[in-house]
Order: sequence, then C-alpha cells, then structure tokens
Amino acid sequence: MTSLDPVPLSGRQPRAVRNALAVLEEVIASGPGVTAKEISAALKLPQATTYRVLNLLVAEEYLVRLPDLRGFALGRRAARLALPVTPALSTAVRAVVDHLRGLVRWGVHLASFSTGQVILIDPDPDHPPSDGHVLARYPQVTALGKLLLAEQPDWRALVRDLRPFTEYTVTSSAELSAQLKVIAKVGLARQCGELRADRGCLAVPVRGPGTGSLVAGLALCGPVQRVAESNDELVGLLRDHADRLAPLLA
Repeated sequence: MTSLDPVPLSGRQPRAVRNALAVLEEVIASGPGVTAKEISAALKLPQATTYRVLNLLVAEEYLVRLPDLRGFALGRRAARLALPVTPALSTAVRAVVDHLRGLVRWGVHLASFSTGQVILIDPDPDHPPSDGHVLARYPQVTALGKLLLAEQPDWRALVRDLRPFTEYTVTSSAELSAQLKVIAKVGLARQCGELRADRGCLAVPVRGPGTGSLVAGLALCGPVQRVAESNDELVGLLRDHADRLAPLLA
C-alpha cells in the first residue's frame, strides 16, 4: 500500500457514516430544536448511538446545540454541503456596482459570503475573474477570500491546503494569520500576485446595517504593481460604494 492509497474501511465504519448522514437528514427534515430522543425514535437508532453521532457532528460544527440545550440545529459547516445558489440582484445593487465600474479602469467584482464561501454574484463581464471553484476552495489567495477568513474564529476551518499558485503566494500559517489580523483591524484586504503573478486585488467588506455582520465583499482587481501602490483614492471609492450596497444586500 502506498501513501496515496485510501485507508480500508473497517466493518463498522460504513454503518457509522450512514448513521451520521441519517442524523443530518433528520435534523433538516424536523427543523431546529429536534431532540436526541426524537432523532433516536425516528431513525430507530439506539440512544447511545444517537448521542455519539450527535456529539461528533457538533464537534465538527455540522450541528449546533441550541442555547437551551434541549435540541439541535444545523451548524456552520452544514451549509457547505449544499450547492451555492447565486441570489438574484436588484436593479439598485447592479446600479451601484456599475457606477463604480464606470469610475475605474479596474475589474469590479461583488461576492456574497452567505454560504461561508466566496461566491461571485456580480463578476465584471469586461474583466473575467478566476474560476469560481478556485475562489471558493482557496480563499487565502484572493482579497475577497481574505476578508472572509479574517472574520473566522479559526481560519483553518476554511483553508485545508496552503498550496502555492505563484512565487508570491503566502504558504506560511503564521504569515497568513498576521495578515488576517491586520485585515480585521483596518477593513481592507490586499493581495499582490498570489493567484496570478500579474494581477492583484483590493477588497472591502459590505456589512449589514445595525448588525455589522459580514454579508458581502466588493473588490477591485488590476495590475499587481497598481495594487501594491498606496491608493487612498481608489480605496475611498471602494468603501463609499460598499457603504451604498450595505442596506441593499442586508
């Protein structure tokens, strides 16, 4: 057996996987607040098995215990099991993004973070971005992705592979952690040639009014040398339009 060969499943493991999937399905079908006893009865599973599976799914953040500890609901990671759905954008949202595009020669992209991934909901048609699956799988190499990671209690939950795309890609956990702390503090993400050596991006968060929660990100993408420059005017435009988008996307 080589290091690339899968580890053989023992006799009990396929059953354990099926039980975990069945419990997830039951929580989805029953809705938030379903109890361990109700899940056990519905699936005809021993209570000890049900509790064991629930504890595992909670530990892995596929489920969460409700505040009163009497039931369960879907957790953060469960949202990543569904295919992302691009929401329909209002005319007002498109007008704000198009206005920014008319003021700059850079690519302007709007992304949603509602699924816990970077999902482009209004990519610039004149400056096509990288493939969506790359943006979602490797958020650490994009400015929009760095915004998302900077909000996480532990960014490692969303980044499983610090692979290099270019010689400028950050592949050190310590360096990435330091970057994300700065981004969280200043509300501006910048990447210079980390995904494509000749391109870079600036991105600012779009936050829900009142709650301050991160709902989207607005990015400018252009030549890497321009991104690396001090560009207060461009950043000001970016922040102004992100503020205009906030009430429209909340």
